Amino acid sequence: MKHHATDAHTLAAPYALGALDPGERAAFEDHLRTCEACRQEAAEFEATAARLAAAVSQVPPAAAKAQVMAAIDGVRQLPPRVPTPVAPPALREVLRRRALPLALAAVVAAAVLGGVAVWQTQNVQELEQQARQAQQELDAVGSVLAAPDAQTVHGKAANGALTTVVSSEQQNKAVFTAANLPAPGTGKTYQLWLDHDGTMSPAGLIDHDGTVVLTGNPADAGAVGLTLEPTGGSPQPTTTPLMLMALPT
Repeated sequence: MKHHATDAHTLAAPYALGALDPGERAAFEDHLRTCEACRQEAAEFEATAARLAAAVSQVPPAAAKAQVMAAIDGVRQLPPRVPTPVAPPALREVLRRRALPLALAAVVAAAVLGGVAVWQTQNVQELEQQARQAQQELDAVGSVLAAPDAQTVHGKAANGALTTVVSSEQQNKAVFTAANLPAPGTGKTYQLWLDHDGTMSPAGLIDHDGTVVLTGNPADAGAVGLTLEPTGGSPQPTTTPLMLMALPT
């Protein structure tokens, strides 16, 4: 991707995502040495990308350890590796045939220990679906962060959460990031809103630190709001906004 030198302050997101060519990356790293704002912004984007990547990780099933230990008991171990004289061709062939099943058993054990639970087809399919959804969300967030016209604003909610909104007019999308967001409590969730001249339209839910793409149309919205709502969200805000942050223009 190509940028003019005067656009250095807009390169924090593509830098964090590895979207700059070597020359641009070197130039931006020179810029970072003298720009505290860009250093902080790049660090925040890198932290967000790391959290999104972690979203595809999965906790092993509770029964996995017992199944692994049971499988190990049934796997024949390879003999110790000791120097042996060169065997005649016929004997080498016999040893090769005997070593093959042992090697296969070792591969099976490694697969089990690696968490490849092929016997749990349904769980695997569910995990794959979750991974696909996480990848789609990551792609959507990345496209906004790397947009050449991406603009960023930072804020702080009344409950102490640090917030960031990155918007792209070309893509007509905006991304919201929260850090230090307190747990919403039982039966509650945080809801995002787009403020259209005083009319609040739902823009998505978030219940912990992370990043989401705002739903709705941010094109003519003046601000992004955050409220605490019942689980599942509300058609209109039911509590005083914890934050109302103006979108960049």
